[in-house]
Amino acid sequence: MKDGFISVACGSPRIHLADCARNAEETFTLMRKAEKAGVKVLVLPELGLTGYTCGDLFYQETLLRGAEEALATVLEATRNLEVVTAVGLPVRCNNKLYNCAAIIQKGCILGVVPKTHLPNYSEFYEKRQFAPAPSEGDFITLCGQEDVRFGALQTFACTEVPGLVLGFEICEDLWAPDSPSVKMAQAGATVIGNLSASNDLIGKDQYRRQLVTMQSAKLLCGYVYTSSGEGESSSDVVFGAHQLIAENGTLLAEKRFEGGLLISEIDVQRLCYERRRTQSFADLSWEEKYEHTFSLTMGKTKLTRYIAPMPFVPEGKGDRDQRCQEILLIASLGLKQRLEHTGAKTAVVGLSGGLDSTLAVLITGLALKMLDRPMTDIVAVTMPCFGTTDRTKNNAVILAERLGATLKTVDISASVRSHFKDIGHDMADHSVTFENGQARERTQVLMDVANQTGGLVIGTGDLSELALGWCTYNGDHMSNYAVNTSIPKTLVRHLVAYLARDNQDKDADLTVVLEDILDTPVSPELLPAVQGNISQKTEDLVGPYELHDFFLYYLLRWGFSPSKIYRLAMDAWGKKYDRTVILKWLKTFYRRFFSQQFKRNCLPDGPKVGSVAVSPRGDLRMPSDASMNLWQSELDSL
Repeated sequence: MKDGFISVACGSPRIHLADCARNAEETFTLMRKAEKAGVKVLVLPELGLTGYTCGDLFYQETLLRGAEEALATVLEATRNLEVVTAVGLPVRCNNKLYNCAAIIQKGCILGVVPKTHLPNYSEFYEKRQFAPAPSEGDFITLCGQEDVRFGALQTFACTEVPGLVLGFEICEDLWAPDSPSVKMAQAGATVIGNLSASNDLIGKDQYRRQLVTMQSAKLLCGYVYTSSGEGESSSDVVFGAHQLIAENGTLLAEKRFEGGLLISEIDVQRLCYERRRTQSFADLSWEEKYEHTFSLTMGKTKLTRYIAPMPFVPEGKGDRDQRCQEILLIASLGLKQRLEHTGAKTAVVGLSGGLDSTLAVLITGLALKMLDRPMTDIVAVTMPCFGTTDRTKNNAVILAERLGATLKTVDISASVRSHFKDIGHDMADHSVTFENGQARERTQVLMDVANQTGGLVIGTGDLSELALGWCTYNGDHMSNYAVNTSIPKTLVRHLVAYLARDNQDKDADLTVVLEDILDTPVSPELLPAVQGNISQKTEDLVGPYELHDFFLYYLLRWGFSPSKIYRLAMDAWGKKYDRTVILKWLKTFYRRFFSQQFKRNCLPDGPKVGSVAVSPRGDLRMPSDASMNLWQSELDSL
């Protein structure tokens, strides 16, 4: 449960129709297995102690008494188990029969939740035997336990884990337009359990999956759905034991046509952060809701859910290509609008032969195509200096030529030497002044060329560089419109690769140069080359971008603490990097992120393409002089 991870499970035991004693044994056996596996919340099928398909046998006193005795057996057999479990059974109240979920823990009934929406169509006829949940709650005696709360709108809050609040609904409740889970979420529930007996038909599993994932997205919650399976009557329908665990629109785990346990982890910290960030879940009045509390022993939850090492990059080729298409469309549409609005005659791009400037010029080309303007309106400026290699210079030239851009080469070496002479800087001193003097000279050239041609300077810096402050203030940090500003470095590479493949049949020479740019080490080329080779490799200095993008995603998108990010990074990257390497670059990331906010607070405009961005106008309102002492203390403790 540390870091907000709660182990949850769907359970689908074998059903023995109307044999309540055997169903009780199946139930507590599965509960014991869940407890042994570290599960804290277990959801079992609808009417699991009797079987869902008992039909008119639900009128029989013998079956109803057997169901209550079965629950008593389960309570006694699990009185030492901590797992909070939702068990399905019929319950009588005020001379009516209800399809219910009994929420139990350590031999106690925490509450009984009746089903609100009863299906009475096609193969379903629940209104024949059951009544819908009453509008007002009540108290009942069940299994000898008095004053058990009975009612649809109940929540169950963990005293040890802030944000862990449970709610439960039953099968059709999810399919109804006014699902009880909506009010439960408004009342604070972050994890919703659904006890179901949904039969299987062609295509129904896909619809059910969409319902579960979308409900978890709409309510910003975890959703644990389990359906009955083997043992239910197959007279007219078949039950496939469909089990689903979703969190905020993402399907974490799924199993179908197979019983037993399905286990994953819900991150309630993440859900609470998202609720705080995006919208208010207004409390219902105290007359309308009823909250129970329960206790759990704190410990570290073993993670079985997959942690993507590159959260910005979809792993499937089809999804990745679709993401690339969308990003390129959004970015080029933004630039198109800016060029059109300003009446800019040209788009000026500093072309270095590196990844970022390559992507920027390719996006610029797409924008000009949308405007039905010639590629010659792109002014591609190469500005070789002390660290420029033949490889990057030649690639920049070939790229500009293949695109049909207007190529302009401005060797800035003499200008930089003159400037260093003016300020008294020794050429042998390769300090930050030596590097930044070149970067600022390049920006001055670009701005002046833009003035000459009536154009706008198109920025090339990406999101990862901005997060680290790996840009020269008023150098490559500045432009008139920054098209890469919300694209992380790990995604920049895939975008260029996607465009290389897309052009393979149209312009093989363009594809060749793009592939060579992809193979070139990332470098600002501000230090003299060594034997014609790049001497300054960015990732040797600031760390691997794949790690920094991972840190950035979980810091800004989810507000995670350093210790939680470190834990997830070890899970995602522990096979490639050892703990000392991950911790070293995590500390570097935080130090640079906090110290370099002043650069981000005066960024030029640029299109937002994803959920993480650092624009001071839209996404990251952070003071430039914020202290990182709290974060540093946590980092020091790792």
